[in-house]
Amino acid sequence: MAQQIKVPVVGESITEVTIANWLKKDGDVVKMDEVIAELESDKATFELTAPQAGILKIKKQQGAVVPVGEVICELADGGQATPNSKPEVKSNSIVSTPTAQPMKSTDGIKEMKVPTVGESITEVTISTWLKKDGDFVKLDEVIAEVESDKATFELPAEANGILRIIATEKTTLPIGGLICKIEITEGAPASTAPVASAPTIAPVSSDKSYAAGHPSPTAAKILDEKGIPANQVQGSGVGGRITQADATNATPAKETKPAASTTPPAIASGGSRNKRNEKMTSLRKTIARRLVAVKNETAMLTTFNEVDMRPVMDLRSKYKDKFKEKYGVGLGFMSFFTKAVCAALNEFPAVNASINGDEIIYHDYCDISIAVSTPRGLVVPVIRNAEALTMNQIEAEIARLATRGRDGKLSIDEMSGGTFTITNGGVFGSMLSTPIINAPQSAILGMHNIVERPIALKGEVVIRPIMYLALSYDHRIVDGRESVSFLVKVKEMLEDPGRLILGV
Repeated sequence: MAQQIKVPVVGESITEVTIANWLKKDGDVVKMDEVIAELESDKATFELTAPQAGILKIKKQQGAVVPVGEVICELADGGQATPNSKPEVKSNSIVSTPTAQPMKSTDGIKEMKVPTVGESITEVTISTWLKKDGDFVKLDEVIAEVESDKATFELPAEANGILRIIATEKTTLPIGGLICKIEITEGAPASTAPVASAPTIAPVSSDKSYAAGHPSPTAAKILDEKGIPANQVQGSGVGGRITQADATNATPAKETKPAASTTPPAIASGGSRNKRNEKMTSLRKTIARRLVAVKNETAMLTTFNEVDMRPVMDLRSKYKDKFKEKYGVGLGFMSFFTKAVCAALNEFPAVNASINGDEIIYHDYCDISIAVSTPRGLVVPVIRNAEALTMNQIEAEIARLATRGRDGKLSIDEMSGGTFTITNGGVFGSMLSTPIINAPQSAILGMHNIVERPIALKGEVVIRPIMYLALSYDHRIVDGRESVSFLVKVKEMLEDPGRLILGV
């Protein structure tokens, strides 16, 4: 008996996913727990595993957008797949085909409109037409690729007939907007009559289709990041589609040098004036939309302070080798900052709160979001109950989440539900910044680079390693007194790290 495999629930706010890549083909034999596909949401890419062994029957094709809970494939019982057999063609024989029913107009018109593809999606863009105006299309045949800010999905024909395109490529339409019309017909266009085959080798039919040269959503993001046009990559997927592996292995084409000429070349009047347009990835669009929303929907303010990092640096230098030897992880600055933040959040709960409608939600725990830069963009995994973790546990969790983030393997749960965020622009050399709040949180702490600066200490000018700290906060929840006091508390804990151990 065949077992249906449905799109799993991957997060509270996720209502649909895109089939980024099938790692197995229709009819393949798969093993239990073997990865058969890669699914993609607007937040993360994750793997789909086989719940049992069997023969794979694909229901939704690569690139399709599928709601949570809908069937995408089946696994039939059995150990071996039946290979696709090709009919034997004998020489000196007539190859006959069924007589096609003559195409006849029914005077019916099918209007195809932009479907509802998600709660938060209000418009889509016609990315590519795979059929031309006036072409005959079949029911459920893919005729176009449509893009939203979260995913790319295929548009199937809703009837048999002649296609009449209304919205051209790159046109943006609202949900319910008219895309095209299909003049409904009965039958299909007449094909050429059968002919006798000579005793020669029959030409090999091409496996290429509309998918040829088109990258999967995951492959498209990788190519965009590398700056490689899709037409420079040879697809190895079904129908010539460019897969994730093709995009990963792709390299930019080398510029060919012009042949030597006896005529001296003209001297250029200036530098290069080339420019190129690259489409934003879905993740980048989502990040941009949310950051703008935070700026528009919160009363964001930033307060600054500086911290003398000498005590933390001395303590770290003294014990980092023993720490690494005992716990197997390095002793970095993030564990000190995380512990200091947790202590300050306990004293100033408004900084650890969020707004829900006309209510303020206070959290009696500290789920600390750590901003991590990845090739795909900024992700913010969460350290759960950081207030209850030891220094080595915090360092181990940071290392684990950062590695998963850079490998693109973070799950929705690992990036959801933080109560406060720490971001470290100092690793890139930032001296000072005003970080943007990670909604719906009420505050974010920005760390910066450590620079030796002259300061006055006990009546003398001394050189100390100084870091500037920035706390951006939502003034609707957090008052100025609380924000400044919170940052001073973090400063005091870092300048006297023994207080982190003693809890005072």
